[in-house]
Amino acid sequence: MENNLLHREIKSFVLRQGKITPGQQRALEELMPRYGVDYAPELIDLNKVFGRDNAKILEIGFGMGHATWQIAKTNPEQDYLGVEVHLPGVGALLMQIAEHEVNNLRLIRHDAVEVLRHMLADNSLDGVHIFFPDPWHKKRHNKRRLIQTEFVNLLCQKLKPGAYLHLATDWQDYALWMINVLKDVPMLRNQAVDGDYVARPDYRPLTKFEQRGLKLGHGVWDIIYRKISD
Repeated sequence: MENNLLHREIKSFVLRQGKITPGQQRALEELMPRYGVDYAPELIDLNKVFGRDNAKILEIGFGMGHATWQIAKTNPEQDYLGVEVHLPGVGALLMQIAEHEVNNLRLIRHDAVEVLRHMLADNSLDGVHIFFPDPWHKKRHNKRRLIQTEFVNLLCQKLKPGAYLHLATDWQDYALWMINVLKDVPMLRNQAVDGDYVARPDYRPLTKFEQRGLKLGHGVWDIIYRKISD
């Protein structure tokens, strides 16, 4: 695949708008000016955005944000930037930020590929979270999966040496796909001690959907790689 195909075709989402509740709409109107970062095709200073020089973690596709606010709340020494395109999810997370007084979390409503390319400087991130991306389970749709070599290479540009990439999926075929992509990226090293996967880190909370799946015997695969020194 040619490099410029990333610009033309890969997206971090498929737009399924969904219905916005009155509470979510109110949060978007009242809280987005405080906790949101407007998309613009120019680099941003993350230390200026958060008002301090702390570790910066990016989450791509946070959905309704249930795990996102909890991770930020329990790790106040780190700053978190969530990127999502779906308005109901952005509104829902804003409501949680306000309810739980989460001060180290900011949101961008835009395609993560464009945010990465245009807004985030190289070697600026201490970690990236991508939890339960769309598996596109039909083989003919596999090319739509977010985790592709070109996208991972873009992520690597933004990660600092030693920074981590944490992926999680409940679709085994996608887990194998992710491993096959990541193992061929020279800048990354698998952090699993035994095999390809790691135990769920304490910082990633279980979602209600995940808990239901585990009770039914469904698997969940966590994958953590680190960027080696240039």
